[in-house]
Amino acid sequence: MAHWHCIQGCGACCQLNPADRPDLEQYLSPEHLAHYLSLVGEDGWCIHFDHDLRQCNIYDDRPWFCRFQADTFTALYGIAPDELNDFAIDCCQQQITGVYGANSPELEKFQATVSS
Repeated sequence: MAHWHCIQGCGACCQLNPADRPDLEQYLSPEHLAHYLSLVGEDGWCIHFDHDLRQCNIYDDRPWFCRFQADTFTALYGIAPDELNDFAIDCCQQQITGVYGANSPELEKFQATVSS
């Protein structure tokens, strides 16, 4: 069974372009949506994403909607804790593919990590 795990040096989830996420208003409150939009840089990436290191500069203080936690996914998407692993794997695969491509080293690394 595959087990979700974040991979270092990816950051695909930090690509926040609202045009790629037209349903933001469906799962973020107006306050959280405003916060989310305030994080989006001109290039569509989070303003706290370090492109050279490919990591979050505020990881320990990142917003709740950026956290991989059962309560976050339940609140945002209605995902039951026992469905979180499979849902998160699917989300990451889709996001990594959209950001880096279906044949990217990031996707290969993610798939190898969740399969081991």
